[in-house]
Amino acid sequence: QVQLVESGGGSVQAGGSLRLSCVASGNTYSNRCMGWFRQAPGKEREGVAVIYFGGSTPYYADSVKGRFTISQDNAKNTVYLQMNSLKPEDTAMYYCAARVGFCVLFDQKKYNYWGQGTQVTVSS
Repeated sequence: QVQLVESGGGSVQAGGSLRLSCVASGNTYSNRCMGWFRQAPGKEREGVAVIYFGGSTPYYADSVKGRFTISQDNAKNTVYLQMNSLKPEDTAMYYCAARVGFCVLFDQKKYNYWGQGTQVTVSS
């Protein structure tokens, strides 16, 4: 089993920045994909960004390209999401997810492990 714990959410004004963190514990694997999904009120959960810990180009949703940056720290079993130029439409619960093996983009059914989520609220 893998446990994921997110942190770093909060409230910010439009144009501001936040940095989310997700720490993995338990049976972590070096060849894993970790990433971020989000769910806004009344909407389906959607992919934001994913990264493969074995080394590959991260993948971003079009809506966050150029504003968000995903990164990872192998030694700390942690994935980060730096969010800049935040917009009110970025308001959502942000979830960390992980799977063993290569990233499968935003196919949520193939991510076996999920965190509890951290709320991000962007006001105009």
